[in-house]
Amino acid sequence: MLFALKPETRERTLIHAGGRVIGDGYFTVIAGPCSVESREQIDGMAQSVMASGAAILRGGAFKPRTSPYSFQGLQEEGLSLLLETKRKRGLPVITEIMNQTQLPLLEEIDIIQIGARNMQNFDLLKEVGRCKKPVLLKRGLANTIEELLMSAEYILAEGNEQVILCERGIRTFETMTRNTLDLSSIPLLKERTHLPVIVDPSHAAGIRSLVGPLSKAAVAVGADGLMIEVNLDPQHSLSDGDQSLSPEDFDVLMQDIRQRVFFEKKRLG
Repeated sequence: MLFALKPETRERTLIHAGGRVIGDGYFTVIAGPCSVESREQIDGMAQSVMASGAAILRGGAFKPRTSPYSFQGLQEEGLSLLLETKRKRGLPVITEIMNQTQLPLLEEIDIIQIGARNMQNFDLLKEVGRCKKPVLLKRGLANTIEELLMSAEYILAEGNEQVILCERGIRTFETMTRNTLDLSSIPLLKERTHLPVIVDPSHAAGIRSLVGPLSKAAVAVGADGLMIEVNLDPQHSLSDGDQSLSPEDFDVLMQDIRQRVFFEKKRLG
């Protein structure tokens, strides 16, 4: 039995996380820095993105990086700062898990993120499938749509139906952008599955100036939300500064997104 596929009689799945709703009829924006860098940084970001209309705060504590010499995150300290901000600001949080041994540390996290590099870490998928907590599953760098759905199947087969799919761009022959955003995947996934589908335009492009246009395109093709990197000081960010928006630019984008979502008769989740 395939749980992720959408039979004609199946209603779309709504994900409830920290008092927010993700899925059909709602449009949810997740925003925040790639990495938690300090108490002042993550708390300032929480205040800023919440004021602009974001529903969920993102912040990486454990960071998978291509180079072993790149900033790997603050680890447990970063997680502690993220949870401190959650309790202080009342904003649900999402963070990435690297392996199943970290699950006990994420008890207070509202949504667990499975990153692109772990999309086919089947032992990890099974483990988060047993934890009954919302999971955001990112498409791998060079994985097909069918492979993404099969990875979601691993989670659902263990009894966890709270799965959000995330299109974050795939690796192609193009070198002018970090990845190539596969916009066709969003309506196709919405046809094939009952699960919510969101878009990460920051990782797709890797270029700050393209985040806005790709975000608007995601709304147009029916995405259920966005995941956007925002940092107080992108120029001096310890990770992914080139693709991070400033709070001011994020606020301008959110004003535009709000009008488009209203036109689509959806509610900001």
